[in-house]
Parts: sequence; structure tokens; C-alpha cells
Amino acid sequence: MSEAVGTSSSPELSVDRLLDDRDTRIIVCCGAGGVGKTTTAAALGLRAAERGRKVVVLTIDPARRLAQSMGIDSLDNTPRRVSGVAGDGGELHAMMLDMKRTFDEIVEAHADRERAGAILANPFYQSLSAGFAGTQEYMAMEKLGQLRARDDWDLIVVDTPPSRSALDFLDAPKRLGSFLDGKFIRVLTAPAKVGGRAGMKFLNVGMSLMTGTLSKLMGASLLKDVQTFVAAMDTMFGGFRTRADATFRLLQAPGTAFLVVAAPEPDALREAAYFVKRLAAERMPLAGLVLNRVHGSGADGLSAERALAAADNLERAGIVDQEAGKAGLRDSAADGVRVEPGPDAGSDADADADEIAAGLLRLHAERMQVIAREQRTRDRFTSLHPEVAVTEVAALPGDVHDLAGLRAIGERLAAGVPAGA
Repeated sequence: MSEAVGTSSSPELSVDRLLDDRDTRIIVCCGAGGVGKTTTAAALGLRAAERGRKVVVLTIDPARRLAQSMGIDSLDNTPRRVSGVAGDGGELHAMMLDMKRTFDEIVEAHADRERAGAILANPFYQSLSAGFAGTQEYMAMEKLGQLRARDDWDLIVVDTPPSRSALDFLDAPKRLGSFLDGKFIRVLTAPAKVGGRAGMKFLNVGMSLMTGTLSKLMGASLLKDVQTFVAAMDTMFGGFRTRADATFRLLQAPGTAFLVVAAPEPDALREAAYFVKRLAAERMPLAGLVLNRVHGSGADGLSAERALAAADNLERAGIVDQEAGKAGLRDSAADGVRVEPGPDAGSDADADADEIAAGLLRLHAERMQVIAREQRTRDRFTSLHPEVAVTEVAALPGDVHDLAGLRAIGERLAAGVPAGA
């Protein structure tokens, strides 16, 4: 869960301006795993719908948090309308990518019934569609292309797959398109023409490049499956390449906006910096950075140093005596931090109160140190990328479980509520 805060060291990201711009048809939320992309995408989708837009949110997250927060039992490869959306004229739909079903739909749409049946039943195809490296990212982009082509929604919000290599989903259409256009496939079919032991040796070289799932299929059985697959799919290879190229151009189009989601931590912002550079290199339109789970305090006038000094003075024997005048000693030693004595200056209760107060001061000091560390991390990023618009989202103690929670996040994302407010 999150609340937004503004930043003075970089341009401000205007979320409502982005959502209200009818020329913006696709928003892509990208970032490393665990930074809050799914929740951010859902909150943006709900806010846009309640501002009058017809929105579909496509998530790749199998944890089903999105379905739960939207009051839906489960999400699948079909967009489902979310009830309870306020505002006039807006609609919100949500779906979760099923990569194998998406691949099946492509086959069914671009092959006749007999050929589609042969492809879907082919063991090689089943391994490819269920677990080949890059399939999930490619199918996410395929589904995006399908949704955009239907034109049933005026805004599509995409929650991209988490990836250690950051923008793998940009490379996936090219990788899988190259694979399916026949070059690698024909390498695997070459042993059938060579024949004998030499052919099987050549096959094993090709197999070393396959994923673990495919490498379990050995020998003549695999070769037969590959040959059958190629024969059935041969006329479709060019279509995969064409759609991959079209989706890539769609991502570069002015109607697309990328939002990089990150946490205020060195590794996360290092990854975010890579996203920013890569998007620029690919000429992808970057709207800005959502800095999520930023810590704040409603008592930031009390520094960590002063809080620790006050805690020390409460805990050190001899500084806090048992006389009635100890309040004055506390006040001066704490440099203006007043800790009121209990009604009975010499009681155990008073000592307990001192201990509790010291503990709270130390907790506050730790929070202020975290805030300072996060500020330094943010400053390093913004100094390297001063052109990137930023909105900051403060960490809250709980997760989002319903539309009200998503609505609150959307409001704070757009309004820039200070941390701790």
C-alpha cells in the first residue's frame, strides 16, 4: 500500500494529466520484481476509469492479488469487468495473462481447423508454448497487440513481467520472432537430411541451446515432433515476425507511456536507471518514475541526532535524578525535546515512562536515518537523470485488499500527499 509525496529535485509527474490525456492509449508499468508494479497498475486503472475512461488492466502477476483487490474471484485470459467503479461513463476491466492460452489463440486464429489441431497436439509445440525462454514476455506483448487491435478500451494499463534483465519483454518479440521465422527451427530439422550418427550429433548441438523442458525430449521422437511442428507452422512463421515488429512499433508510438516503478533502494534505483537508459535507446516514450514505498515522518522537525541525545539523557544514571527538578534537566539536555515527568517523581512508573520514552526516541532516530538514506539514494538518481519526472509513494503498513485501498493509492499518487501526512 502506498501514499504519494512530491519531490523538489526533479520534475513532478502529473498522474492525472497522464490519465486524462485521451491520446494516451497504453500505459506500461515496468520495473524489477517486488517494487509494487501490480498495485500501481491497478490503482492507475481504477483512477482512470473513475475519471471517465474505459480501461483494461493486463497483469502478468500470478499471485492473484489484483483479482482479490478488485473483488473478482479469479482472473484469466479474458478481460472481466470490475463492479463498484464510481464516476460517469468509465469502466474497468482486468485480466491475467495465460501465456499458453494466448499462444493457442494465435494458432487458432492463423491456421485452419485441421492444421491448428495438429499444432496444438504436437509435443514440441506444447513444450514451446508452456516454458520456452521468453515465451511469457512475448505473449504479454501479443496480448497487448490483440487488446489494442480490438479497440474496446481507450486505455490499456500493462503490468509487465518482473525480470532480472529489466526490459526483457522488449527483446522477447525479437527473440521469439527470430526463433519462429524458421532459422533455428531449420537447424533442428537438419539431422533428418544428414541422417545416421552424424545427424544425431548435430541434433545434440542444437539441443544444447534449448531450455530444460525441451532438452528432456531426446532422439528420434523429438526430431519427428520438430519436423511435424515445422510442417504445420511453416506458413505462420512470417506472421510471428510481422506481429512482433508491429507490437514493437506500437510501444514506440506517441500514444504509449512508460512508467518505471522502483523502490528507494540502491539496487532498485540502479535497475530503474537502466530502464531509463534502455527506453531512451529504444526510443520508447517515458512518462516518469514512480518511487514506491518511501518512508516519511510526521515529526521530521526532530532530527535523529537530537532524538538519540534525548534518549541517552533519559537512560544515563545521574543525568535524570529523582528530584522534582528533573524535568528541567531533561529539557536542557534534550535540546528542546521535552519529556514530562510522571506525577510521582520517584516511582517505578516514572522510571518505566522514561524507558518507554527513550525507546520511542530511538525508534524515531532509526526512522529519520532511513529517511536520510533514502533521500541520498533518490538524489543520486535524480542528479543522473534530472529530466525524469518523479512521483514518490510513501510506505504504509498494510497491503491493498479492496477497491477502496486502490482508490486511496490513486488519489495519493495524483495529489502528492507528503509522507507522514
